Amino acid sequence: MSKLSSRTARLARGFTLIEVMVVIVILGVLAALVVPKVMSRPDEARVVAAKQDISAIMQALKLYKLDNRRYPSAEQGLQALVTKPAAAPVPDNWKSYLDKLPVDPWGKPYQYVTPGLKGEVDVMSFGADGISGGEGFDADIGSWTL
Repeated sequence: MSKLSSRTARLARGFTLIEVMVVIVILGVLAALVVPKVMSRPDEARVVAAKQDISAIMQALKLYKLDNRRYPSAEQGLQALVTKPAAAPVPDNWKSYLDKLPVDPWGKPYQYVTPGLKGEVDVMSFGADGISGGEGFDADIGSWTL
């Protein structure tokens, strides 16, 4: 019976400090490997969403040009894809090209440059920081990066 009671006493003792420390170290290593990958996912998703928005806007601009022989002027801007411009040059064959004008994933309006710096027209987002230039997630995302 003494054998049984010593075994029960050993099982009731619980974990040693060393065992607990090993588990904490293992969890810390796993967290150090997994957390950075998970934390960058939202920023990556925003970049992909911005590229998709810019692609859709560029398609609408191409349709606008096919119907009206020119892109909207700088004064008319991207709003010309949603509502018929009243400012010259007023398009002859205007149609609604977008239901609404999207804003970039960071809540800022997309920029429209005509004539473009890298193409006939440029559509861009200034990225996470909202300022021209930058690196990483702060970098500009434009129609030339599609």
